[in-house]
Amino acid sequence: MIGRKLRNRYEIQEHLGDGSTATVYKALDTRLGRQVALKVLLPHVRDSTRKRFFQEANAAAQLNHPNIMAIYDIADEDDLNFLVVEFVEGYPLSHYVPSPPDVVVRLGVQIALALHYAHQRSVIHRDIKPANIKVTPEGQVKIMDLGLALPREATRVTADGMVIGTPAYLSPEQAQGFPLDNRTDIYSLGVVLYEMATGHLPFDAEEIPALLLQQVKQPPPPPRLIAPDLPVELERAILKSLEKNPARRFQTCEALANALEAAISPAQADEKVGPPTGEHATTRSTQSFNRRSKPAIRVLLADDHTILRRTLASFLETQDDFVVVGEAPEGDSALKQTLAQLPDVLLLDLNMPGKGGLDILPTIRAEAPNVKVLILTGREEEWYIMRALRAGAHGYILKSADEQELLDGIQKVTQGHMVLGQGVAERIVGGLVGGGGSADSAKINEQERQVLLQVAAGLENAEIARALQLPLTVVIESLAQAMNKLGAKERNAAALQALREGYISLEELHDL
Repeated sequence: MIGRKLRNRYEIQEHLGDGSTATVYKALDTRLGRQVALKVLLPHVRDSTRKRFFQEANAAAQLNHPNIMAIYDIADEDDLNFLVVEFVEGYPLSHYVPSPPDVVVRLGVQIALALHYAHQRSVIHRDIKPANIKVTPEGQVKIMDLGLALPREATRVTADGMVIGTPAYLSPEQAQGFPLDNRTDIYSLGVVLYEMATGHLPFDAEEIPALLLQQVKQPPPPPRLIAPDLPVELERAILKSLEKNPARRFQTCEALANALEAAISPAQADEKVGPPTGEHATTRSTQSFNRRSKPAIRVLLADDHTILRRTLASFLETQDDFVVVGEAPEGDSALKQTLAQLPDVLLLDLNMPGKGGLDILPTIRAEAPNVKVLILTGREEEWYIMRALRAGAHGYILKSADEQELLDGIQKVTQGHMVLGQGVAERIVGGLVGGGGSADSAKINEQERQVLLQVAAGLENAEIARALQLPLTVVIESLAQAMNKLGAKERNAAALQALREGYISLEELHDL
């Protein structure tokens, strides 16, 4: 074939490799003057293989993405069927096995977002593996070989129950011949990420049936057993991708990309990826295209009730917008992990063995001021709430809250809003309203506001008088008037209501 010109246009220059169904050549498109690759279907292949060959062209032709190999044409000549595709210089992804965590993340994010783009257009790859992915000298990923790609509306060209794909990277549903959706690619990418991070496949057996059984039944060894220096967040992202039940995986490749990006620091994310030899560096030409729409919220859970903690973790892990970066059963561990991981939100129980939530809050406030702390507890006494808020918490959710309230609370506190759970709000509005007035009866004046702020900070009347340089009788009278205007029977309830209505802010409270 070398030297032959197909369709009087494509001049074959070099043999690149052979697959089970096709031979690939490097060629010159003499009409456009560019290098291309020709994927020539082998003669005498089965009819189903020939149909998949044309299906590849139809599926790939829908896609226009910098991290997906482009398809230019499909043609035939003298009983030869061939695809004309983008010629990609670079290294197969297998050259990056193993790689440092930052390289795993940066290449993994490109792959995940390219797959997300394909999935949004109803194309499933079904054969994600290192051999089907190249990395250019500039560090740009190119997903290749869409020969198994399956548009959702396409008619299946294989019989139901037929295993198709590469066994070491098959999802459990592929291994069992079940119907597939985009989550099969998420699992296969999880295998690829595991291999890049550790240098080993999560499942390996000499016999294919044994390997398929492992894919279906056997949990993967935690990557950090093989690579102890792997970031915990990266291990969690990989293991979540490898969940046997598709409902427990990331539900989109975009969510996986978000979790991967959250696994390394911004400084690492800006570093450059070169080829395995390190001679070149990337310009990250796809950075703007691959920018995630929004980052996942990184959550750390601290609660001594194991069942509750694991239930919450499992629930949050099913949500694409959240990544659980750690769990702690007691205060010392919660503090250590918070300072090490710097999560976006710490869900913190106040009552735990050893140091409780109230004990570690001042340290977190001082040493990790950007971490938002959302208290999760069964206690709803107003004085207790105020102790947590003045110690540095940003909100309070009752353990009796439903799942949606929890998600809303985490999102709001991440955005800088104060959160008081629904149960707390009901107590304030319903159970603590006095008969002498309501929140609408009068405005809180500045002196009353300052007194309420000091109450929120935990000061008693005499201490407030000294702090504000007011007579004690004036402090008592101002507090009584404020309580009456807010419709509260008790001083802590008045401080909480003042927080809810914006007369005082958490920032003021935390700055005292």
